[in-house]
Amino acid sequence: MKNRLKVLRAERDWTQADLAGAVDVSRQTINAIEKGKFDPSLPLAFRFARLFEKSIEEIFEDDAV
Repeated sequence: MKNRLKVLRAERDWTQADLAGAVDVSRQTINAIEKGKFDPSLPLAFRFARLFEKSIEEIFEDDAV
């Protein structure tokens, strides 16, 4: 799944660890999501959306589309 997490994180000058702490996951999880190796759960996707004040669709894009 493609996503804009790295861009959104960079706009706030956050490290992966900063973002991980904000959504209560490990830095390794953030790294895997950013690289497209792991798709977030729906609750985690909602946490990203609330944190960045964007819709889930603005952050994540399904590769199958």
